[in-house]
Amino acid sequence: MESLYLIREKGKFGFMNQNGDVIIEPQYLAAEDYVNGFTRVRFFDKFIPMDKYGRLLFKHTFNYVDHFHEELARVLLVRKWGFIDTTGAIAIPVEFEDAHSFSEGLAAVKFGGAYGFIDSVGNFVIEPEFEAAGDFKAGLAPVALNGQYGFINKEGQFAIEPKFEYCLGFFSKDSRQVSQEVGVIMEDEAWGLINSSGDVLLEPQFEMVEGLSEGEFYENMAVAVRGNQYGFVNDFGKIIVPPRFDFAGDFSEGLALVEDRSRYGFINKIGDPVIAPNWTDAGGFSEGLAQVMDKGHWGYIDNEGDLVIDPYFDEAFPFRNGLARVEKNGMWAYINSNVEVVWKENV
Repeated sequence: MESLYLIREKGKFGFMNQNGDVIIEPQYLAAEDYVNGFTRVRFFDKFIPMDKYGRLLFKHTFNYVDHFHEELARVLLVRKWGFIDTTGAIAIPVEFEDAHSFSEGLAAVKFGGAYGFIDSVGNFVIEPEFEAAGDFKAGLAPVALNGQYGFINKEGQFAIEPKFEYCLGFFSKDSRQVSQEVGVIMEDEAWGLINSSGDVLLEPQFEMVEGLSEGEFYENMAVAVRGNQYGFVNDFGKIIVPPRFDFAGDFSEGLALVEDRSRYGFINKIGDPVIAPNWTDAGGFSEGLAQVMDKGHWGYIDNEGDLVIDPYFDEAFPFRNGLARVEKNGMWAYINSNVEVVWKENV
């Protein structure tokens, strides 16, 4: 679909295209970026899904509507969950005590006090018998039975026996972020890694940090924290960069943001510094550029560390399909990599 960008005019939100043409007039008190072809906008006191043509999916009113995954979005009505399709019609009745989004054709739901898995028409493929359940990734889903976590396959059989204190889902090779299927296990509030055969690749040893997803891989690397110091492990469980930084961001385009004594720079995948920590704040690389702060203003550098756009803005966000949102004196604008203003908020 055509890329649409969130815009703001006089406190109302709408969307423009890559050329700066307004596609959906600013009229909503709040709106989100598009995810899987839909956004959510505030309509009165509810957030309602909206398609790329500006059509609201307003056939039913719910307390909460999630993003669409595999053409279905979970919805909450009072205390029960169900699913709507991309027309806004109820596709799976609102009857579950809990529900996860669809992943690999199945969704974990709680029914009658236990978790099982349903297909896209609402039929149970795996009967509810588990105390907890997560999403299928790489053909495996974490579940709890008798207080212990393991992983089941799509037939509902244990592929990895329940023997862990807690498990997160697997990362699939299909995500292109890992070179082999790898899952996250937890013991004593620390996380480690296993492979799809259940072999422990990395004993649980890294801290769980609020706001940081444990063992989430980007470009085969995951941020690892020990003693409030940040480093990286790869998807084979090898510690590539021992924790030594004050902060680290995810790898993107071969580089990761790191903080050293309140200054920010970038390292490569073996931990060597590539861009010196010269900046007071920074973001990750996207489309060959990263936003950096100097003397209270934001600009952009390339992957050699050279300034491409001088620090000028009060706020700056990553480039997406050739455009980046920036703010100056409280006003929004979108620029391209040549610093040409494609759209700006009217005063």
